[in-house]
Amino acid sequence: MATSPETLPGPDESRELRTSSELVGVDAWQPGRGTAHPPGAYGFFTDTTVCIGCKACEVACKQWNQLPDDGFLFTGESYDNTSDLGASTWRHVAFVEREGPVDLSWFGEDVSPAVAQTGEDPFRWLMMSDVCKHCTHAGCLDVCPTGSIIRTEYDSVFVQPDICNGCGMCVVACPFGVIDRNEDDGRAFKCTLCYDRLHGGLEPACAKACPTDSIVFGEVEDLVELAQERVAVLHERGVSSAYLYGADEAQLPGTGQLNAFFLLTDRPEVYNLPPDPVDPTEWVGSSWRSALATGAAMVAAVIGAVVSVAAGRSGR
Repeated sequence: MATSPETLPGPDESRELRTSSELVGVDAWQPGRGTAHPPGAYGFFTDTTVCIGCKACEVACKQWNQLPDDGFLFTGESYDNTSDLGASTWRHVAFVEREGPVDLSWFGEDVSPAVAQTGEDPFRWLMMSDVCKHCTHAGCLDVCPTGSIIRTEYDSVFVQPDICNGCGMCVVACPFGVIDRNEDDGRAFKCTLCYDRLHGGLEPACAKACPTDSIVFGEVEDLVELAQERVAVLHERGVSSAYLYGADEAQLPGTGQLNAFFLLTDRPEVYNLPPDPVDPTEWVGSSWRSALATGAAMVAAVIGAVVSVAAGRSGR
């Protein structure tokens, strides 16, 4: 994957690549502000209550997409050896240590002796497999100056690396801190929703590898219904803290519904998720209005100062 900076396309070459790209022909230049869960939209429902932290999703993602390792370093962050999402880590399993025993009501009536013993431990882990959210209002797509980032026929947000010029504008436009630049060549990378596998009729590698079905892939409308049923089951078992993050646009108006949403049992910040993410392009209009108002005020102040000085001189 690594290429030298000299291989990055210039503006003219980017334009030529964009017009000849097979992907961009799918539905060229769709705006980042899309429609919430249109028919045919695919995504992930991640149920964190059944994640066991095996990292099979991370390994499957790296293997299928031929991503390099992130170095073999001791991070000191529990069993988390990758720390965060990045240009070479498109799936990341977070290990969140919390005080208090495991709530065995999550597991229903069938609790094995091993699980019962775990419930006596004064500490517990919250585990969550994080990934690109493929936002309805995708700021990364809106700010991309070369058209490298597009919305596909699956309603996923896809980066075309052959068109990316490495400007990094998409990195600062992502409210979740998902998209990242490759240190070797500066180009941006993130989860593709396994676009190539979907074309072949296969589910994404991470969902295929998940042994507990914590990661479920499918049409978003079906996933929302499945997730709501799961929350209802957990509430019946006494897990009143269970809720969905990103399945409802009213909950996250700044980004709209997420095509990859989560079932959580604690505050979003605990999982390193923003409680109120906002597509920064939302503020473009108000920023311009503020800039114009500031400029007008400065011009008025200068004119007032000139008139005042002139009046003073004429009065002498």
